[in-house]
Amino acid sequence: MSYMAGAQSDLLFLTVKNQKPLSVKKKKKKKKKKEKEEEEEQVHELRDYFWDGIPYRGASWLREGPIEDTWKRVILVPTCGGLIVSVLNVLRSVLDDDPEENDGSIEGLGLPISIFDGLKAASRPFLKAVAACVTLGTGNSLGPEGPNVEIGTSIAKGVGYLFNRSSERQTSIVAAGSAAGIASGFNAAVAGCFFAVESVLWPSPTDPSSLSLSNTTSMVILSAVIASVVSEVGLGSEPAFKVPVYDFRSPTELPLYLLLGILCGLVSLALSRCTSFMLVIVDKSHKTIGIPRALFPILGGLCVGLIALPYPEILYWGFQNVDILLESRPFVKGLSADLLLQLVAVKIIATSLCRASGLVGGYYAPSLFIGAATGVAYGKLISFLVAQPYPFAHISFLEVASPQAYGLVGMAATLAGVCQVPLTAVLLLFELTQDYRIVLPLLGAVGLSSWITSGQLRRKDAWENKKLNQGITRDLQEPNMVPSSSNGLSSSYDFSAKTSNTSDLCEIESSLCVEDSSEKLGQRIYVSEAMKTRYVTIMMNTLLTEAVTLMLIEKQPCAMIVDNHNVLVGLLTLRDIQEFSRYAKARSRVSKELLVSEMCSMDGEICRVPWVATPSMNLLSAQMIMNRHGMNELPVVIEHHEDQRGHLVGLLDRECISLTCRAVAARESLS
Repeated sequence: MSYMAGAQSDLLFLTVKNQKPLSVKKKKKKKKKKEKEEEEEQVHELRDYFWDGIPYRGASWLREGPIEDTWKRVILVPTCGGLIVSVLNVLRSVLDDDPEENDGSIEGLGLPISIFDGLKAASRPFLKAVAACVTLGTGNSLGPEGPNVEIGTSIAKGVGYLFNRSSERQTSIVAAGSAAGIASGFNAAVAGCFFAVESVLWPSPTDPSSLSLSNTTSMVILSAVIASVVSEVGLGSEPAFKVPVYDFRSPTELPLYLLLGILCGLVSLALSRCTSFMLVIVDKSHKTIGIPRALFPILGGLCVGLIALPYPEILYWGFQNVDILLESRPFVKGLSADLLLQLVAVKIIATSLCRASGLVGGYYAPSLFIGAATGVAYGKLISFLVAQPYPFAHISFLEVASPQAYGLVGMAATLAGVCQVPLTAVLLLFELTQDYRIVLPLLGAVGLSSWITSGQLRRKDAWENKKLNQGITRDLQEPNMVPSSSNGLSSSYDFSAKTSNTSDLCEIESSLCVEDSSEKLGQRIYVSEAMKTRYVTIMMNTLLTEAVTLMLIEKQPCAMIVDNHNVLVGLLTLRDIQEFSRYAKARSRVSKELLVSEMCSMDGEICRVPWVATPSMNLLSAQMIMNRHGMNELPVVIEHHEDQRGHLVGLLDRECISLTCRAVAARESLS
């Protein structure tokens, strides 16, 4: 079987007829006669072992043969993978349990606690990597990029711990490790660098002034380059998937790409909502019915196998399935637009099931698959409407590119919408296609998709916080809020899981989800221990000049607006006052006579406090609220009623969190 490449924009395909399944031994003999192909990664070796006898051309091969010959394997292989992952998850949960201290050693083992903690820290990423290999090798619907990044960041954190680096230095090392993970996974060094910036450095709670920008940048770039070189030496220089020739016909086609960006944004929201729904179902099934968490990965694998019977493309098969969607890999029967849309729906369901059940993997590969299917289906529909010999609506000045071009743009748009990494998505596809013409459609579609999903998720967060303010979030006030990492992806997602919010699906894939000592402290320490009890309070009838004077005296960047009963009304910052004073001067109003109430009534968004913390909330949950919504201060209120915000008892900021964690860590090191 040979591949032909032409100078034309349309790809030429070879029809493969009467091809019999090849065993692993025959494959090895055939590779000796042909050009050397990429060496299989551990995931692919497991896949070849479990799916022995099924060709390398992707899961769509299952459509060519009778289902009677393969249905048992299609169902049993993902289910067995779920069984193995379940056992590994149980081992990880055992390691997550803190041992009881007994004179500085582990009872029954005689090991010092520090050594035991080091062994546990080394075992967690290893077990997670093995679980990811089993999950993906058995075809379950997740991706390898998340585990790749976690392995890279775990090694980076281990290096930082070994050389006793500060938390600020460790942030730089973690960014370098995450860049290496993406660069090696996609053979794309530039995209790896920007992934580290978007997913690690920007969301990091570390004070930017404490980081050396030049050193961090050089570390990220060097690690991405070295990882790409090692990947090319070991796996070959070919990209992660076969990219068809990109074709951009005319600038008049750009609005079609913008519409595709909107569609991909809606698809990304569907994936987020479906994952949230599945997490709620799993959680309720565990709490109400009593289904053990160890059983969910098995059920997840079984569901994936059943879905794969009519839709085999949902199985993880490397990026061969994406190649088939882009029609850059030979296939007997082309996939129609309606079948592609069906694949989008079932892939969303299968991925959500895997994520909620506890199988281990990332969201990058499923996002690319869903985006490719959405884009190709959209391109085929547009071609049918305006580009056929007898089109439904003929537009003379509109030239439409091939559906594969829309598939490429759809991949980036969906990746940006799901994972909120627009720069990474644009640069990844640009680096893979190496075609400057794709940049303009990419920017438009990616920007719209990311904007739609971020806006909808912010509104969803506000709605959920309204429920929190009405006292519906009693779970957040329980002492042990952080569940075990039975989801197989992160053990520090307590706030998002409790509110069923999956707006940061790919935050799970970033290095931020790799648990370290600071995250453990954040889970154990409560807001009541870290909050400030000395803060500035003002009322609505307070002069703005007086409010600024009070902030200056107390050296505080903000003031809490309360009523006569000390009930929180709003939050006022120095930045808000500066912006409003410029607005007032432009309208010739004397700023010295302005009241806080006038400022708040002029723009209700200024004084509004949509997010608050409670004294019994742990620091990790409060920090996640700050990171997600870009806040530096968080008012702390006690239990409140439906018609009021709650009685103000304190103020929590990032400095409080950092100082408290360091103080507790220092105290524990001396004990």
